[in-house]
Amino acid sequence: MSILKINNLEKHDGHALIFPPFSLEVSAHEAIAIHASTNVRLILLKILVGEMPASNGEWTINGKSYSESKKDYFEQVGMYFLDDGLYERLTVKDHFDFYKKLYHSKLPIEEGLRIIQLEVKRNSKISKLSVSEKRRVHFGRLLFQNPALLIFEEPDQNADLETKRVFVKMVRMLIEKGKGVFVLTGNMESALAITNKVYRLDEAGLHMLDILSEEESTEELHRDVQNLEEKQKEEEIIVQPVRFEKIPTKVNDKIVLFDPPEIDYIESHEGQSNIYIKGEMYPSVFTMTELEKRLHPYGFFRCHRSYIVNLQKVREVVTWTRNSFTLVLGDTKKSSIPLSKTKMAELKGMLGLK
Repeated sequence: MSILKINNLEKHDGHALIFPPFSLEVSAHEAIAIHASTNVRLILLKILVGEMPASNGEWTINGKSYSESKKDYFEQVGMYFLDDGLYERLTVKDHFDFYKKLYHSKLPIEEGLRIIQLEVKRNSKISKLSVSEKRRVHFGRLLFQNPALLIFEEPDQNADLETKRVFVKMVRMLIEKGKGVFVLTGNMESALAITNKVYRLDEAGLHMLDILSEEESTEELHRDVQNLEEKQKEEEIIVQPVRFEKIPTKVNDKIVLFDPPEIDYIESHEGQSNIYIKGEMYPSVFTMTELEKRLHPYGFFRCHRSYIVNLQKVREVVTWTRNSFTLVLGDTKKSSIPLSKTKMAELKGMLGLK
């Protein structure tokens, strides 16, 4: 059963495209995370709460639309925003008592305190709590509201480890109870801690990331090797000019798979190869030499001992001195990648320049 339905939602800001039309559903017993920039995240949230119109498309929560009935719409959804405030003069217990009465909740206050691990702080004023503890009070408020869909903006940003654990356990509990959970974040680790259903939303649209556990990744690699061995027995493979394969990166205990064209560049630092995609860094499971070999068919170039660059992302080649060169990428940060003198000559040859 789908709780949130987004159909061909699109947003332009003047002549700038924020995100093209996309569709998405969040069902009961499901958590979905969208990984996006701050600007994209804020605009999408403003659309969902009615503060900003969409350029096109529609969305409903449990069949209720914002345009038809604001009251019915907001009865279905609970939202946590990063800049939400609290009643600082109230104690934690009084705060929950207020929301219990407001939403006619049947959840015992002691149970709410237990879920967010604030039993010992029940009589403390909100103003005396740490930033992380205040975050947990926000989570508790949503428990008493008990909506069908819960939307979170950066729920664990700058939070301590205990609060992150509380949030992950709370999400699992909500999913078991049939709720839908929708998280918007700019932190991939946060997204993966909550769910394997992670999407990226940007000017290129919405697409789901391929995510495997380490066990699944090992099994898939084993299957690929077996398939290749069987294929080699059937026919002699003479030339394989292009290889269609994903590049795995490791985030906590998850393996995130990226298509080669998504990658901007790769940097080696203290023996670790790090892959950069839209300003985000992901540790690679391969060495620079292995990555160079794997990515060469896709137009990647080892421009420096410590760097491999996607030539399709290069916008400028800057000459500083006779022996100093830099590649400037076309990403939002205008990333600068060093180009060694010997590689400059090789690059000119590839480009057909003298």
